Amino acid sequence: MSHAPHYTREDILVWATQKTDAELFAEAERLTQTFASRCFDMCSIVTGKCGKCSEDCKWCAQSAHHTTACEAHGLISAEECLRHAKANEAQGIRRFSIVNSGRRPTPGEIDQLCALFRLLRKETTLELCASLGLPSLADLKKLAEAGVTRYHCNLEASPARFPLLCTTHTLEDKIATLKAAREAGLDICSGGIIGMGETETDRIDLAFALRELEVASIPINILSPIPGTPLEHTPLISERDILRTIALFRLIHPTAYLRFAGGRARLTSETLDAALRIGINSAIEGDLLTTLGNTVAQDKAHILRAGYTLPS
Repeated sequence: MSHAPHYTREDILVWATQKTDAELFAEAERLTQTFASRCFDMCSIVTGKCGKCSEDCKWCAQSAHHTTACEAHGLISAEECLRHAKANEAQGIRRFSIVNSGRRPTPGEIDQLCALFRLLRKETTLELCASLGLPSLADLKKLAEAGVTRYHCNLEASPARFPLLCTTHTLEDKIATLKAAREAGLDICSGGIIGMGETETDRIDLAFALRELEVASIPINILSPIPGTPLEHTPLISERDILRTIALFRLIHPTAYLRFAGGRARLTSETLDAALRIGINSAIEGDLLTTLGNTVAQDKAHILRAGYTLPS
C-alpha cells in the first residue's frame, strides 16, 4: 500500500477554493477507502456531573453564565453509571466515557471517578475514556491507574476563533491538558464543533491544530443552537458545508478516526450515507449530553450499507 498523502495547508486551500465538490469528495472517498480503518468504531458517553459549569463557552447549555433548561445534578451514582455501561456493552459498543461539566474535578470528585472507573473495569469489558475538563497531570495519572485508556478534550474551534467563543480558559490550556494526558500514558481524543459562525478556513485551521497534536480520534460535532446560550440564534450550517468539512478533515487526517458526534440527528439519510463514504468511520452513539443523538440501530444500518464492518 502506498503512503498516505501529507497535504500542506496550502494544498488544502487549493482543494477548498479551486476544486469542485465532486473532486473534493472523490479524493476524500479514495483516502477513506485506502488509508482509514474499515472497522467502524462506536463509543458512548454518560453524563457524570451536569450543569453549573464555571466556564463561559458560548455554545454550551451547562454553563452557569447562561440561562437554559439544563437540569444540574451531582456526580452520577455507581449503580446508574454501571447500568448505562452495561446497556451500551450489550449493543456492541466497545468504548465508554464519563463526561463531567466544570473546569476540572475536585480532589474528592477524582477519587469518586476513579472508583467508578475501577467498577466499570471490573464489571464490563469496555475500554474506558474520560472527559473531565482540565485536570492536572497527577489526576490524569490517577485516572490511568484506575483503568482509563483515553482522555477526551475538544479544541472546539480554530486558534483564531476560540477566544471569541470562550474567555474563562484558552486553547493553550486545552492543548496542555492533552499533552499531559499523553504523558500520563493515555491516548487522546480531540475535535470540535462546526457551525458556530466560523469560515471554512477556520475549520481547516482547526484540523491542522489537531494534526500538530497527532490526534487519532477526532469528534466532529455540528452545532445545535440551544435556547439561552449566546449562540441560540446562529443559523444552521448547511449539509453541503458539513460534507465539505468532513472531506477536508479526511484529506488532512487520512488515517484518523473521524467521529460523528452531536448534532447529526437532523441530517438526511442521504447526507449520512455520503458522510460515511467520504470520511466518517466512527461515531458517538446514543443520547449526547444536552442534545439528541442517533440510536445505535439506526447508525448500524447506515454503517453496514456504507461497507464498514463492526467489531465482533
